[in-house]
Amino acid sequence: MHTHPLPMRRWLYVMPLIFISYSLAFLDKANYSFAAAGGINRDLGITQGLSSLIGSLFFLGYFFFQIPGGILAEKTSVRKLLACSLVIWGICATATGLVHSIPLLIVIRFILGIVEAVVMPTVLILTARWFTKKERSKANTIFLLGNPVTILWMSILSGYLIDNFGWRHMFVVQGIPAIVWAAVWYLLIRDKPEEAGWLTAREKAALSDALKAEQTEKPQLLNYGQVFRSPNVLKLSGWLFFQSIGFYGFLMWLPSILHSSSITMSRTGLLTSLPYGLAVVFMLLAGWLSDRLQKRIPFIVYPILVAGCCFLALALLGINHFWVAYGLLTLAGVCMYIPFGSFFASIPDVLPSSMVGGATGMVNSIGSLGAFLGAYAVGFLNGLMQTTQASYYLMAVCLGLSALFGLWIKIPKTVNNDLPKEGMSLNFH
Repeated sequence: MHTHPLPMRRWLYVMPLIFISYSLAFLDKANYSFAAAGGINRDLGITQGLSSLIGSLFFLGYFFFQIPGGILAEKTSVRKLLACSLVIWGICATATGLVHSIPLLIVIRFILGIVEAVVMPTVLILTARWFTKKERSKANTIFLLGNPVTILWMSILSGYLIDNFGWRHMFVVQGIPAIVWAAVWYLLIRDKPEEAGWLTAREKAALSDALKAEQTEKPQLLNYGQVFRSPNVLKLSGWLFFQSIGFYGFLMWLPSILHSSSITMSRTGLLTSLPYGLAVVFMLLAGWLSDRLQKRIPFIVYPILVAGCCFLALALLGINHFWVAYGLLTLAGVCMYIPFGSFFASIPDVLPSSMVGGATGMVNSIGSLGAFLGAYAVGFLNGLMQTTQASYYLMAVCLGLSALFGLWIKIPKTVNNDLPKEGMSLNFH
């Protein structure tokens, strides 16, 4: 056990790099929702149903390559892997603003999902290498804040760019930063604390001892088959699958829902930004409380139940109460963000560090399938029914199921080390 305090400089050196990289990934994931509301369908002759498919294709690429991406992130340098990914997805995102054919747009969106499939496993591996269990929910919350923070300013910027220049300029302006950032990431980040020149030998030893001590408390698994079959990993996957249907149905189509009320794209951007601004505050609070109390499940379950109730109320409310509906949408959006820090902290809580990437890949892969279904189904239902009522019912039901999976997750305070480690599964009943 380490006798020296862990270096606080990690938070200033490592987390800003992870935060910005994840933010850029989410920027290029989410800005299609503004293009869909801002003229890309009209300019390229895209029908409402096809628009739903194209918007969700990103997540299909994610689905197929999450597990290979997670295993690759464990077996290679995460520094080099993410640098390459940044360059490729920056090129794809920029190219989206230059396309003039629907097939090419479909190919680019799918490739974008493939190259960004390594992002989440990569950054979770890095946080598991640089931060202890007691710090991990805060660390994960900080980089996951890249999601709402990015959409906060992206909503305002995208609305402005589309109103004044068009959706093509939006994609080009927002795609280039990832290419530039790749060089910064490669120069500054290090795969492990032992490789960091800014840590003293004593600080490296203290951090190494703390992280090694954690691993002795976890069951040792022999292969990924055991990981993928373990009850907790399956329950985590179920939670993210159903949460993602609601979450990405909301995220991908909120601009279109608001814009359908005959407001400008600039005002749509401003209204869209509010849920994400509030989510930043509540995610930080939830991450701090989760680490302080060392409790994950309440933060994973209860906010999702509230969000599901909001969508149920929206379905029953009808379409003639804009500001009440907007308030419920805002509350639902905030509540869907609150669990993320605790949820992703729970994966390394129950897994040996050598298995975190692969397990995260599986959980995210299943979540990406939910994201694909949510993004497609909500857009399709809204176009087919010419109202949001059916999609609100869908999101309410899926979030209720997500909360149920969350209640089934078992996160132990300690693991009985007297149990035989070889061949042990992750069944913590």
